[in-house]
Amino acid sequence: MFSKQQQKYVQSLQIKKYRQEHKAFLVEGAKSVLELIDSDFQIELLLCTSKFFEENEKKLKKISVEQISQTELEKTSTLQSNDSAVAVVKMNPNVPLQAASAEFVLVLDDIRDPGNLGTILRIADWYGIKKVVCSDTTVDFYNPKVIAASMGSFTRIQTYYVNLKEYFETVTKESGGTIIGTFLNSDNLHEFRFPAGGYIVMGNESNGIGEVVEQFITNKVTIPRFGGAESLNVGIATAIVLDNLMRKK
Repeated sequence: MFSKQQQKYVQSLQIKKYRQEHKAFLVEGAKSVLELIDSDFQIELLLCTSKFFEENEKKLKKISVEQISQTELEKTSTLQSNDSAVAVVKMNPNVPLQAASAEFVLVLDDIRDPGNLGTILRIADWYGIKKVVCSDTTVDFYNPKVIAASMGSFTRIQTYYVNLKEYFETVTKESGGTIIGTFLNSDNLHEFRFPAGGYIVMGNESNGIGEVVEQFITNKVTIPRFGGAESLNVGIATAIVLDNLMRKK
């Protein structure tokens, strides 16, 4: 039986404080849960409807599963509509990441909106970026809205949260390399010649890349504007930069 204590625990993971305390987070919905099962994340508990269990029984053999009613599932889920499953998952350790030879790492400076972060993870996954470094002020990777917006891509992306000033000081000292950042009135992205590897920095939704991080940027690029819009959503801007990168590689 699904106890009130279990329900309280699962619901608590919607809040960052308790996610950090328990080192656990939620993955919700059929698509994300099925991709989760094929990943290296450790599933602590899977709550699902009998229909989801019957449809995926072979995949669920090695997982602790609790079949619950649709009503109980809705009480534990943050999604407006979830008729399949919610997984309680152990967080992966926050392991340092750097660009390997001929590899690009995406760096996010103070991204605040969970939907934007989830979308950026999905975009990075689409373009084959495996590593995303986040400032310690960037929204929590394990926020349920981030996980949902990533549409399963969170299972294929490594993330590392760190103070970016200290991070780039170490990177510059140890390996140097190209650090590309998006700014207004800089070099035209369409004409920029990407190196074999390095770092691509995307900034805050309202203020862009902060001054502390700007000092480490070796190449400033601009997405050329042809119309009258003042700005681009950071997710869309990330997609444009990565598309240009991959087409030129």
